[in-house]
Amino acid sequence: MILSDFDLENYIKSGRLVIQPFDEELIRENGLDLRLGNEIAIHNPELKEDFILDPSNEDHLKQEYIKQTSEDRLVLPRSQQVLLTTHEYLEMPDNLMGFVELRSSWARHGLSMPPTIIDAGFKGDITLEVINHSTHNIALKPGVRFAHIIFAATMNRVKNTYSGKYLGQRGIRTPKLL
Repeated sequence: MILSDFDLENYIKSGRLVIQPFDEELIRENGLDLRLGNEIAIHNPELKEDFILDPSNEDHLKQEYIKQTSEDRLVLPRSQQVLLTTHEYLEMPDNLMGFVELRSSWARHGLSMPPTIIDAGFKGDITLEVINHSTHNIALKPGVRFAHIIFAATMNRVKNTYSGKYLGQRGIRTPKLL
């Protein structure tokens, strides 16, 4: 069952679903908009084209991204993938999960984002993987509504809530060892 605006208001007011900071304007008909945080992680330009990333090599993972912070604008380089973060911190109850998608207005500018699943029991900011398919750089302002999360209630409470590598993340969390 997908939660409606009425359901979301009740989950938030009762404290079962935590969204911080919360703004009632974020609640949509059947979901919640998420705003951009003030961080971006871009691929390290010092890694040359012949560099082969080994996701099981911790040294490679430490070199892969460069994080930047800005209160004014985040620049997404053309034809590249970046990591962004949400302004909102979420705490999911044990009977809800979420599907995070890019808001369609941003897709119309040439951006795409693989679907992100938020598991029951997850706590933290959401790291978003975004690809700029455009032929030009795109500047985004922190705080702008950027993604949308649809919440679905599970049939029963989840017995084993999320306890993975990204639990409690604040800001962008780059990939961990596979």
